[in-house]
Amino acid sequence: MAAAQEPQSGGTDGTGGTGGTDFQGAPAEFGAAVAALRAARPRPEIELSPTRAPQRLAPWAYALEAAVADGEDDDLADGRLVLLHDPAGHEAWKGRFRLVTLVRAELEPELAADPLLPEVCWSWLTGAFTARGLAYGEAGGTVTRASSHYFGGLRERPSASQIEIRASWTPRESPSGVPDTTAHLAAWCELLSQVAGLPPATGPGEAAVVSLPQRRGPRS
Repeated sequence: MAAAQEPQSGGTDGTGGTGGTDFQGAPAEFGAAVAALRAARPRPEIELSPTRAPQRLAPWAYALEAAVADGEDDDLADGRLVLLHDPAGHEAWKGRFRLVTLVRAELEPELAADPLLPEVCWSWLTGAFTARGLAYGEAGGTVTRASSHYFGGLRERPSASQIEIRASWTPRESPSGVPDTTAHLAAWCELLSQVAGLPPATGPGEAAVVSLPQRRGPRS
């Protein structure tokens, strides 16, 4: 699935296509969807910032990157979310918008060995949609875990395990033609929080979740 690839380097300030950083000439629906993403305020442990968006996946694109940190400034997880828009519609998406994500975190080896971990991680994303009543379609992705063991001169280093979630889905559009990107971003931030091992958010409307007891941050 082409839209599930990790975003490639593109324009600046999170933009792609031909719109430039101010999205001059962009469709109004895309501009409204991007404005909602820019205005979102996640929980304080998650820092969002615009990043380069892909140029070849859709005529218009906007991208955000996220870093999850605890109170000691240790990175617990990171990720990227890309909003794609094709005003003409896309056959594979079955819509005009597509959201693409990559989320990564380092885990303790015993957690990474849990045979149910991939299913649990995927359910965190779909469960976050369900909790918010979000309609979406054509979802697909992968959950990959990898382990590194060190030998020779590196044998003193502890083994490391990483979980990586790649996914894409089509957010359903409102009657005005604009998907609720604020809610989809909130669901994505919930996935980041769970992978990072943050305690459940206690704000109104937040679903109770069980997160990984994370103790490592992403390796650069």
